[in-house]
Parts: sequence; structure tokens; C-alpha cells
Amino acid sequence: MFCVATSARAAEADSLRVLWVGNSLTYFNDLPAIVQDIAASQGLKLSMTRVLKGGEQLSGHWANPRLKKLLKEQRWDYIVLQEQSQLPGMETDVVAREVYPYAHKIDSLAHVYSPQAHTIYYMTFAHKYGNVDKTDYTLDDTYDLMQMRLATSYLEMAYQNNSWCAPVGWAWEAVRKAHPEFQLHLPDCLHPSPMGSYLAANVIFTTIIGRPYQTDVCRDLTPEQAEVLQQTAQQTVLQNLKVLNIRY
Repeated sequence: MFCVATSARAAEADSLRVLWVGNSLTYFNDLPAIVQDIAASQGLKLSMTRVLKGGEQLSGHWANPRLKKLLKEQRWDYIVLQEQSQLPGMETDVVAREVYPYAHKIDSLAHVYSPQAHTIYYMTFAHKYGNVDKTDYTLDDTYDLMQMRLATSYLEMAYQNNSWCAPVGWAWEAVRKAHPEFQLHLPDCLHPSPMGSYLAANVIFTTIIGRPYQTDVCRDLTPEQAEVLQQTAQQTVLQNLKVLNIRY
């Protein structure tokens, strides 16, 4: 028993430590595990810790004692922050009041105890036909408009906190245009399908590794489908490093 525990601690110490903070857009299809598998195929060990709750906002996570304990007591290499699916696409004053302060608070606390950590703001994808909860706000009423609002908000989070943005939403947009036969959303029009999570995983891994790669991790997709998603993810990140505030 002692040997097993020691080995586990040694393996974790030999890994890059990644903390995931988000909700169902991250835990559906276990996005962190897909990133971990892709990393392993490249000889990179990632240790994943999850603070995930369905529908949770960053403000709710900030109020969670477990998150603060993790930020204070452990040292992180990467912290992936994902906001609730609709909130960053809302009116500018709502985002400024309900999103940006908590994105900043989590990032700031993380860097007190892990000053070398990279915060990655996970730019989410728009709902398939625009905000599933229709409101009087027209700038999230279609897929294209909602994606534009989400992108702006996540880029602002990255700029305000001198952190990185992983452009998952942009990659989804590119795949939807080039391959409309690919189903990235589940039938609820909100959550990611396994294909959508695979695309997201490649975007986030590219953000971490910062270079092109080839992986045989396909996650039940055909090799041809996986290749399209891998290449789209890599191009979306690597061709936009300056805009995404990514510096290696």
C-alpha cells in the first residue's frame, strides 16, 4: 500500500498540474481526460484536477471554499477557466458586472500561490441556433452573433488578466463552415457532442503545447474526422497567437 501511494505521488510530481474550473461544457464527455490522452500521446504527462458543477458561473466557483483551498495549497502549471455558457454573450454591462470581476479574482488568487501558472480562458462555443433562452437582447439571438459576443468577452478576460485565451468557439465556427455535416452539438443545441469535445480538447492542448502535432487519439471518430478536427484546432490557435495573448 505504501509503495502504491508513493508511486502515485511520484507520478503526479512528474506531471504538469492542470486545474479545470467550469461546468457541463467541460465535464460532458470528460474534456480533461481527452486532453490528458492527447498529451500522453505526445509524451507529456498532465495531472488533472476538476472543480466542475453543472450550470455554475465563475462567481459561484469563487464562493466555493474547495476552489480557494486548491488555489492556496497546491501549485499549478495551468488553470483553465470556463464561464457559464450564456453569460459572456450577454449585454456588455452584465458581463462587466457578473463575469470580469470573478475571472480576475480567480486568476489573481491563483497567481499569488502559483506565480508561474498560465491561466487559460476557455472561449466557449455558441448554442447551435443562438441563445436557447430567447430574450430581448438581439446580439445573442443567432449562432454567429452569440459566438461574436462570447469571443469578445473571453478575449477581454485574457487581456485584462495578462493570460491566454483558448479559442474553442472560433474552431467550432471554422468546422461548422467547412464541414456542416459534422455534428458538434448534442440535440439540446447547447452541450458538446463527443466530436465537439474532441475539437475543444485539441484546441486546449494546442494552446498548452504551442506547436503542431499528430496524435492517433481519435476517441471513436474516424481517422479522417479526427485529422480534420486536429488540424482546424491547431491552425485556429497557432495562426492567432497574438490576438489570443499567447506568448511562450
